[in-house]
Amino acid sequence: MVDSIGDKVLVREFDDGRDIEVVGKLEKNCEIGSNNKGTSIFTNMMGDPLCRIRFYPLHLMLVAELRENGELVGVIRGCIKLVGTKFGGTHVKLGCVLGLRVSPRHRRMGVGLKLVRAMEEWLINNGAHYTFLATEKNNVASTNLFTAKCNYRNLSSLVIFVQPISFAMEGLSQDIKVEKLNIDQAISLYDNKLRGKDIYLTDIDAILKEKLSLGTWVSYFKQDEWIGLHSKEKNEDIISTSPRSWAMFSIWNSCEAYKIHIKKSHPLKFFHETLSHARDKIFPCLKIPICDSLEKPFGFLFLYGLHGEGERLGEVIKSAWSFASRLAENVKACKVIITELGVSDPLMEHVPHESSKSRIDDLWYLKKVNGSINDEDDLGIMGELGNVVVDPRDF
Repeated sequence: MVDSIGDKVLVREFDDGRDIEVVGKLEKNCEIGSNNKGTSIFTNMMGDPLCRIRFYPLHLMLVAELRENGELVGVIRGCIKLVGTKFGGTHVKLGCVLGLRVSPRHRRMGVGLKLVRAMEEWLINNGAHYTFLATEKNNVASTNLFTAKCNYRNLSSLVIFVQPISFAMEGLSQDIKVEKLNIDQAISLYDNKLRGKDIYLTDIDAILKEKLSLGTWVSYFKQDEWIGLHSKEKNEDIISTSPRSWAMFSIWNSCEAYKIHIKKSHPLKFFHETLSHARDKIFPCLKIPICDSLEKPFGFLFLYGLHGEGERLGEVIKSAWSFASRLAENVKACKVIITELGVSDPLMEHVPHESSKSRIDDLWYLKKVNGSINDEDDLGIMGELGNVVVDPRDF
């Protein structure tokens, strides 16, 4: 830190009418990725800086401005959600820290730290048991800020997989059927299957009903009839009638929330750079030709709620990817398919290893801030958790 500006900065709540244009310019100046060949990447929030936290009942955006002249030099977002764990019956309140941005001219001066501490205070005052954030494994600056100065510890290691739809995968197997579930079937399956995860979302029903959730599908072999899916009996048990090998997945249309914008100053044949995504400095490696179409803002579909079972799991998971890629072709401005899995998720070994698919290591960090959680439910003493459900709303 070269010169702390401490009391010279005021942290206050984001004011839509007063700050929206300024925040947009700040986001544009704060590249989330760049390389040494003239290519820069930033997020396009499409006029809605709250797009990644708006889906949560409890959410907040803070800005940092210089007292001297009112210049806005930093932003941060936060929200609170309930999660469950397989270790106990108590749901915990997770206070999520998202979208930290500091003006390039005011970095290493304590602005980021002041924003984080202000957001943590709000999260604690609203009952969060833990504060939580995510960052790219190789993002040394963020790691130092959160671990050395803010006392976070590693909660989980994950991998983000990215498949550009311009690199066509093999078509759907003629032996495999992909069927869309109705909302009640999807909720029933998820309520049963996700509770075996180290951490799962307690409001999966609300997520599935959001307008950005395009639906939930199952993939299974045609030779195995899934009787419960087509029964006219409302209470038919679709779980006990599941086929020998099957997978389920949901798709979130991030194209409607925000987009990625790549700019280059000179021709570049391929861009293969680790990006810090908007989810807090994490966006995956893109093996995509830098052409005119990609100089326009583009979006992605996010596969979430992935679960599968059976000896031929790899084949039905591959069909899920193929189906999503085909669906993405009909989504305006969509260029890639993305999913994220914990390192010990059983599906990790079944993700198709296409040459065009990129991956990036992601880290989740946690800090206990409220002592009311029982020891048996304490995420802070359970070690690293590698089989978790990723929330599409704040990816």
